[in-house]
Amino acid sequence: MDLEDIIVKATAENKKKEEEKAAVKVKKQAKKTETKEEKKISKSTKEKKSVKTDDKKSAKKPKKDIEKVKAEKVKPEKKSEKLGIFTKKKAEKTPKVNDKKVKVIPLGGLEQIGMNITAFEYEDSIIVVDCGMSFPEDDMPGIDMVIPDVSYLIDNIEKVKGFVITHGHEDHIGAIPYVLKNINVPIYATKLTIGIIEGKLEEKNMTKSVKRKVVKYGQTITLGDFKVEFIRTNHSIVDAAALAIFSPAGTIIHTGDFKIDYTPVFGDAIDLGRFAELGKKGVLALMCDSTNVLRPGFTSSERTIGKRFDQIFAENSKSRIIVATFASNVDRVQQIINSAHKYGRKVVIEGRSMINVINTAMELGYINIPVNTVIDIEQMKNYPDNQIVLITTGSQGESMAALSRMAASIHRKVSIIPGDTVVLSSTPIPGNEKAVSRVINELTRKGANVINDETHVSGHACQEEIKLIYALVKPKYAIPVHGEYKHLVAQGELARNMGIEEENVIILSSGEVLEIGEESADIVDKVPAGAILVDGLGVGDVGNIVLRDRQSLAENGIIIVVMTLEKYTNKLLSGPDIVTRGFVYVRESEGLIEEASNVAYEAVMDCMDKKITDWSKIKNVVKESLSDYMWKNLKRSPVVLPIIMEVE
Repeated sequence: MDLEDIIVKATAENKKKEEEKAAVKVKKQAKKTETKEEKKISKSTKEKKSVKTDDKKSAKKPKKDIEKVKAEKVKPEKKSEKLGIFTKKKAEKTPKVNDKKVKVIPLGGLEQIGMNITAFEYEDSIIVVDCGMSFPEDDMPGIDMVIPDVSYLIDNIEKVKGFVITHGHEDHIGAIPYVLKNINVPIYATKLTIGIIEGKLEEKNMTKSVKRKVVKYGQTITLGDFKVEFIRTNHSIVDAAALAIFSPAGTIIHTGDFKIDYTPVFGDAIDLGRFAELGKKGVLALMCDSTNVLRPGFTSSERTIGKRFDQIFAENSKSRIIVATFASNVDRVQQIINSAHKYGRKVVIEGRSMINVINTAMELGYINIPVNTVIDIEQMKNYPDNQIVLITTGSQGESMAALSRMAASIHRKVSIIPGDTVVLSSTPIPGNEKAVSRVINELTRKGANVINDETHVSGHACQEEIKLIYALVKPKYAIPVHGEYKHLVAQGELARNMGIEEENVIILSSGEVLEIGEESADIVDKVPAGAILVDGLGVGDVGNIVLRDRQSLAENGIIIVVMTLEKYTNKLLSGPDIVTRGFVYVRESEGLIEEASNVAYEAVMDCMDKKITDWSKIKNVVKESLSDYMWKNLKRSPVVLPIIMEVE
């Protein structure tokens, strides 16, 4: 085969291969086209099925839903000017108004410093905060203490769920043993407060019959419709607490007695953080301590008194030291003991209430006494005077307290001697100034060196501390408590300056019923509230009439006219004889007594002449005749008491 034939053959083979490649390429392209068409057909089929399903659903929808969908479609769209986007306008929700109301009923503590007790009532639930006593006034001769009238609680005893106590001072717990005899419900308080209350109940043999519950700071108790949380505060007694009272109408904060002490002797500082948390959540009302509202600035820390005691002990190293303070001021007693131990002195604790409180504090671990520091009063004679410190009651001039008896030289075991240093570590409670001044004079007359300057810091908040509580709590209503009327008004003014609206500052009087809620606060009623007088073992048996007689006897004395009449004839057999007490000194007034006897005799004879046989009428005639005679001659009005005896 020549070259030409070979070339022709190769060309033919190449052409054949190219034709085969072209045929394969055509087949592949045809297959791809077929696949795309199948996919289009499948997608079209699915869309048709979906449309049919939607049509069925829309056919089943109620007419209302269809209209709702249409309405949503035609809702106007609001354009956001800043973002340049469209947003659907949301329907604004109106906040639900709490129309529930709680009753606040102060039964004491608003006209004076003392006798603190307040009831909170919601439907069938009543809780009572504190139950204190007060000292008798000058016009209450013979009265030992004054307790609140709780007749409203007695009338609603089935509603009363319990007593919640803020701290262990007498003006907050002193009436508990008397009130619980008629209203025996559980008591809730902190550890030391319960311990002091138990001591009072033990004196009255009531420990077995009264339920007591120790509550810790931050703990919440449920009493009927109320929940009560205990909040840590500082005061002149350990374990003081404020109360957050949660009711269906809102939260009410009751501060109790408090101050802000960042360096307390025992325990931690006040829990301001919790007050702030409650303020953020919303507080309906704040019931705040008003005692020191007239004092600007801040109250000094209790710890500063320790330095003053060290100074007094150093300056009076050669004399016996007697310190009078409140029995319940455990921190103060602790600092006195610290100074005594530092300067090598033995400590004697005198006064029943002081001994009881210190023993309770020692048992519960609230006071630390070094070994062999405290000795019994009987051992005092074994040590020289410059190694002795007496801690005693009587800083308020109470007549039966230990210091007053020492000053009056009627204390059985302690006598004031020249050179003694007496420290009054307190300030007089309003109304006790005269009594305290009298004791100071008597001590000074006996040669004692009395120190009462810079020996006390208050346990109550001053203006700036009260302002801080208002700033943290942000209450809607302000209800000042714990103070005389001038203190309540002053705190009301402070609350207004802190942004509380004028109409939301409420000054209450004891017995008024305040109905308070988010929308309004109104005084809606008045309940019995006053003073029940305690004289010895008698509670409430001394009233205004008896007090008036006692005052008259104290001021003018008494004349007793004794006469004897025959039973059937009413003939005067003997007398009238005159006996006086607290009126005149008989030996120096014999002429006056004889003349008074003649006046009484003439009065009796006048009754006989007029055929008056009724003894009550005879007594009245004698009484009026003698009263007129004494007023005309002496300008005095003694109590005249005629006594008629009958013999056969």
